[in-house]
Amino acid sequence: MNNDCLFINIGFNNIVNISRVLAVISPDTLPSKRLIQECRETKKVIDATCGRKTRAVIVLDSGHIVLCGLSADTIYSRLNVKPQNKNNT
Repeated sequence: MNNDCLFINIGFNNIVNISRVLAVISPDTLPSKRLIQECRETKKVIDATCGRKTRAVIVLDSGHIVLCGLSADTIYSRLNVKPQNKNNT
């Protein structure tokens, strides 16, 4: 297994492997609502909202989706953070 896996916090002590993320979308559009319903029917939904309102949907390369309580903008900004160089060079 690769030791250089990077993870992001998606809120409420939940983390996701950055290399598995394909898209971060808003849950308010009709296509994303259809996607959520289809994934619920096929048991491919991971609910990481901890009972709160879904504010972002993270699409993974495995066909699963993660329902997230943080906004899509917040997730996007966390995905774009560049890792610190361990050698400080």
